[in-house]
Amino acid sequence: MAVGANGERYLRRGVDADKDQSYVLAVLTGDQLGRAMFPLGDNTKAQVRAEAAERGLAVADKPDSHDVCFIADGDTRGFLAGRLGSAPGPIVDRDGTVIGSHQGSFGYTVGQRRGLRIDTPASDGRPRYVLDIEPVSNTVKVGPAEALDVDEITAVRPVWTGCAPPAGPIEATVQLRAHGETFPATCSPADEALRIALRSPARGVAKGQAAVLYDGDLVLGSGTIAATVSLERARARGKPG
Repeated sequence: MAVGANGERYLRRGVDADKDQSYVLAVLTGDQLGRAMFPLGDNTKAQVRAEAAERGLAVADKPDSHDVCFIADGDTRGFLAGRLGSAPGPIVDRDGTVIGSHQGSFGYTVGQRRGLRIDTPASDGRPRYVLDIEPVSNTVKVGPAEALDVDEITAVRPVWTGCAPPAGPIEATVQLRAHGETFPATCSPADEALRIALRSPARGVAKGQAAVLYDGDLVLGSGTIAATVSLERARARGKPG
């Protein structure tokens, strides 16, 4: 985090790129940033471990956590099933035809290929991937890999941490998942939402994830992904690409 000439707070990426948490912190408002402290933001993980060891702290040699840190065995689906119970629902292809079933849509992620347990092969013989998850209807939609490529995103509930809400389109880089790659984009405010046009397609963008906007290492703001337009669909309606 950086402090401006008038005391305003700005959120920046951490020094240690492998441990940068700016993506998950981008939901903070300017007021919340003004009350926050990040004492480790200027240190790498190796430096933090060294200081912890010097102070005799037991966590100095604690292994790094991966995936969801509080699920020790890494079985996220099993963890959720044990708490939410079985919730059978349909697996459908892109035209809505039911081609399988599942025991809980919470056990799937957009872009997933393995573990779908679909008995009916695709007509073209190619693998299927999870394209969308609809928790209200408990439906999992699957289709070909190219249907995962997205070049337009609508994000709702925008939060502006490093700039005032823009009056018009701005150029930024956008990150769509924690530790994921960034994409140059044009971001336009519209009816308390953001329209994000990516310069190159992103694959496997899931509703509910954050879209975080950066100017270099400065966090501009974020929004919650509510809808996407696939590159395939954009081409079908005549958009060049």
